[in-house]
Amino acid sequence: MASLMSFLIAFSLIAFAPFCFCGKANNGYLYPQFYDHSCPIAQEIVKSIVAKAVAKETRMAASLLRLHFHDCFVKGCDASILLDSSGTIISEKTSNPNRGSARGFEVLDEIKSALEKECPQTVSCADILALAARDSTVLTGGPSWEVPLGRRDSRGASLSGSNNNIPAPNNTFQTILTKFKLQGLDVVDLVALSGSHTIGNSRCTSFRQRLYNQSGNVKTKKRFSSSNRLTGFSTPIKITSC
Repeated sequence: MASLMSFLIAFSLIAFAPFCFCGKANNGYLYPQFYDHSCPIAQEIVKSIVAKAVAKETRMAASLLRLHFHDCFVKGCDASILLDSSGTIISEKTSNPNRGSARGFEVLDEIKSALEKECPQTVSCADILALAARDSTVLTGGPSWEVPLGRRDSRGASLSGSNNNIPAPNNTFQTILTKFKLQGLDVVDLVALSGSHTIGNSRCTSFRQRLYNQSGNVKTKKRFSSSNRLTGFSTPIKITSC
């Protein structure tokens, strides 16, 4: 089963990547070598800090994956989930899918701080999220992949998009599939992304609700801990600060 899931995720990533370039990074599309000259050790910095965080708390891998997932389902993979409320912004952190459950922000802050010391105003928070999701996947035994880089960070958030676009525990299967299709994803992507939620621990009530909505009959309570993985996203965008 683990090998099958790894295949599904790898297939999902390859199939999804060509369709999510909603714009361009500078003079071209995203590409893995984007920071090779401007910040050549960027990926090593991200990998090192993520590894330290996951070694301290395994659950952090799932938390970082979930942040990337919830970011990409709202306005694309643009780090809008990291923005705090201000005079013109209502933070996505206050949405129903994120309020009280989105976590891992301190790890991203540590990564951003380290990158700013090494390469000031170079690596976008959106790219940090994408790399952290990939590294979390690898650290928990999943497949690796080259992350296309060069995203720009959003200067705005969408509370309504976060509330409406992210699949909810009480959604039916058809509703969840529809939300995935709106992102250019299919049922294979749905399986891979949903499987990623089984890294670490989760509240049993959350899974009972999901299972009930799919079958209408839940007979067991279960704590999940497995090696299912999240696919990576590749939406364009790069800037300089979170």
